[in-house]
Amino acid sequence: MPRARVVGLTIVFLWFFIGGIAHFAATEAEMRIVPPYIPWPWTAVIVSGVFELVGAAGILWQPTRRAAGLGLMALTVAVTPAHIYMLQQPELFGVPMWALWVRLPIQVALMWLIWWSTSTEETSAR
Repeated sequence: MPRARVVGLTIVFLWFFIGGIAHFAATEAEMRIVPPYIPWPWTAVIVSGVFELVGAAGILWQPTRRAAGLGLMALTVAVTPAHIYMLQQPELFGVPMWALWVRLPIQVALMWLIWWSTSTEETSAR
């Protein structure tokens, strides 16, 4: 595997492994960013945390890497309402507005990195 792909996988793994742990270590803080129209915020945070950890583990094993990558991409899309909610109600979160805006292109870049780093060698060669 090329070194650049290993670096990409490492970044994706750490992003979701640390993020997944945060869902359990800081559940109350994570619940605050769940938009009010999403029912059961505690459940949403716990389930998404589990999916982050499962996806992070899944990219470590080549036979499950692509499926885990696709799942992490779907999860990244699924949490977009929380990012939009934070943009709509920035006064509730104490995060600078510039950081909330920067988060969106980072999310797009993350999705590309997930796609690229979890694609198989054969898929990459096409």
